[in-house]
Amino acid sequence: MTRGGKDKDRETGPERKCIATGEVRPKSALLRFVVGPEDTLYPDLAGKLPGRGLWVTATRPALETAIKKNMFHRAARKQLRVPETLVQDIEHQLARRVVDLISLSRKSGQAVSGYEKVKDTLSKETAEVLLQAEDGSSRGKSKLSTPHYGHYIGWLTANELGMAFGRQTVIHAALGAGGLTQRVVEEAQRLKGFRIGTSDAVTAAAAAGKEKRAK
Repeated sequence: MTRGGKDKDRETGPERKCIATGEVRPKSALLRFVVGPEDTLYPDLAGKLPGRGLWVTATRPALETAIKKNMFHRAARKQLRVPETLVQDIEHQLARRVVDLISLSRKSGQAVSGYEKVKDTLSKETAEVLLQAEDGSSRGKSKLSTPHYGHYIGWLTANELGMAFGRQTVIHAALGAGGLTQRVVEEAQRLKGFRIGTSDAVTAAAAAGKEKRAK
């Protein structure tokens, strides 16, 4: 219970402590790991696997620190088998989760791609999120603006966005409000922590999770 009689969990959602930084953050800004068969460490990005969770802030530096300083072993109180490709595997899985969610949004009519369609959606103020490929032309991307009070996702590649829309490549896309949009934003912020590695990504992920719970 916080000052003023507000329940902390209701205000910010469930929180966990990062084994790498020692900071307590909302679960939406963290990555969960569990110990599986033969004491092997497994990522649990969906947060559904049984067992005690080991939590790490959703950034590349935090995960690299946890691995380098044997923090998973200490948290589990035993020696674990940590895959050598764990960092790269996490980034790949996070990207795949975002791509799959965008694909589902497209199939439900919540997403559009292509410069003209995105421009039209933005002009009608029906877009909640602007997505642009990180490897797209800076000049072309600068012609479109993030929706007012909306979100911008610019760290997926043209190939990854293409996968979401069933095309070879996509540079511009937009998501409408509702549906899976908030989940896309939340998962994309965790991915940003791996591809950009800023503390802003963690803060944004927490804010996205809070906004999702408030609705």
